[in-house]
Amino acid sequence: MRKAVNNNVVGTLNVVRCADEYRTKSFVLVSLDKVVNPTSVMGATKRIAEMIIQTMDKRSQTEFVAVRFGNVLGSSGSVIPLFQKQIAQGGPVTVTDPQMIRYFMTIQEAVRLLIKAGAIAQGGEIFILDMGKPVKIVDLAIDLIRLSGFEPDVNIEIDYVGLRPGEKLFDELLLDEENVLQKTHEKIFVGKQIDLDYEKVMSDVRSLNGQLFDT
Repeated sequence: MRKAVNNNVVGTLNVVRCADEYRTKSFVLVSLDKVVNPTSVMGATKRIAEMIIQTMDKRSQTEFVAVRFGNVLGSSGSVIPLFQKQIAQGGPVTVTDPQMIRYFMTIQEAVRLLIKAGAIAQGGEIFILDMGKPVKIVDLAIDLIRLSGFEPDVNIEIDYVGLRPGEKLFDELLLDEENVLQKTHEKIFVGKQIDLDYEKVMSDVRSLNGQLFDT
């Protein structure tokens, strides 16, 4: 937890303050869908990072925005390299739950849309990327097994291991208060801005940081 707070909260705040001090034109925070109704430390600390940039935008000449991603195929922590490794070792391929679904996009799509979001930013927005329909993780595992020349549950078993602490069956893209306002690009939506108080957010960040690092 300390590492997540140090990186996602304190680290974001430090870079935000530098951007403000040196009057950077725009600042794009890379966020993720796990910030919506977070059930994990990763999601919660990333949501705090979003709150930092939204409140700072109101008092800075820098345009602070955030972009929410789903899962980026082939990125660090992506499930595909894990499945490929498990298949190469002869299985089993481990899937959390047969009903688990996730949004996916390629690295190329993610980079292109991230740059576009920075270009169209006016300040304070939460950009939500249109990642199409969610994919069942088990279907992804089955496709990879077959593409590797094997048959699921014949040559390579699929093992369901259950939800881990803080893990959801599906990821959400919007908080209830946000609601999508408009589509600013073919694959970019803008969530309604939530009214947040800068001093309250900073006070909560200091309190959280103090509880973790001053004990």
